[in-house]
This record gives sequence, structure tokens and C-alpha cells, in this order.
Amino acid sequence: MQGKIIVFTAPSGAGKTTIVHRLVARIPELSFSISACTRDKRGRAEVNGKDYYFISVSEFQDKIRHDEFVEWEEVYEGAFYGTLKSEIERIWTNGQHAILDVDVKGGLSIKQFYKDRALAIFVKPPSIEVLAARLDARATDSKSSISSRLYKATFELAFEDKFDAVVVNDNLETAVDEAEALVRAFLAADVTAEAV
Repeated sequence: MQGKIIVFTAPSGAGKTTIVHRLVARIPELSFSISACTRDKRGRAEVNGKDYYFISVSEFQDKIRHDEFVEWEEVYEGAFYGTLKSEIERIWTNGQHAILDVDVKGGLSIKQFYKDRALAIFVKPPSIEVLAARLDARATDSKSSISSRLYKATFELAFEDKFDAVVVNDNLETAVDEAEALVRAFLAADVTAEAV
């Protein structure tokens, strides 16, 4: 089996992480690709090596110098996120397809790198107002952080047409069902592109 990559991207708070976790539970051939990041864990809910690989800025920069990332971004000042090449290879070696939850720039980079082996899905909130309410309800970010995320979200929404598909997360169950149909169709299709 040739491994494929499913990329979910969205503005922060649009629901991509929840959708990805639901799909991993529904589709056994998928394995969650754990991103590396330099931010602190959000409370007790996040676990190192499960939600993210939480590493220091210096360790992250060392991995950049050694070309260990498929993609990486400084998403916010001093906050780096990236997808390790070793993580994708680990998943493919286990005979599964990788599913990723990344920011918009990272999603575009992965699609460009893997081409037809990747399906890039943009998760869109119904509106900026709904997104603001979701971020506020999450109660994990400061007011200034939420403000920064909303400013960035407005910019990111302009890129939705660069992705293979857009799923509007107005109703979570409907969004998950729509995403599942897209993923299953992609996994069933033959990929003619050369292996990367």
C-alpha cells in the first residue's frame, strides 16, 4: 500500500482538531500525525507525544537546520509548529495513512510537497462572530491571544480556494460526515503521482 496524507487546516477554533479525532475513530486506516510545537500545553487536556511533541524553541530550530520537517511555520511570534518527516514515515511504515491537523500555510506546503498523495481540506467556521464565540468559550486563551487569532483567521479565510475541498463547520456532526465522505473517496482512489 502506498501511504497517503489527509490534511485538515482551518483558522484556530474552527473545529479541525475535533473533526480529525472523530475521523481517526471512524476510519481504522488513518493514523494521527503528531505535530511538533514550541508552545506550552493547554491545561491538563493535552499530552506530550499524543496531541503534540512539545519541544523547546532551540530544539525546534535544530531540527529545522537538519531538514527534519516536511513543513514548519512560526505561527505566532516565538511559537513554532511543524510536521516531522519521521512522523509521516512512521505512519506509512505501519501500513496506515497519515491524517494531519495543521495551520493554513502548513497545509498548503504539505499539499505542494506530496501533490496527488495528499488531500487538503479547509474547515471553515460559519462566520468570524461564531469563531470568536468558540475561542472565548474554549477558555484556554487570553483576550489578546483571541484577538490575534481572529485577526489571523480573517487572513487565512482568503486561502480556502487553494484547498481540494472546503467543509463548513456549522453543525459538527454534519461536518464530520461530510469530511468522512471526502476522505473515504480519496483513500479509495488510485494515486498516479510518483512516490515522494
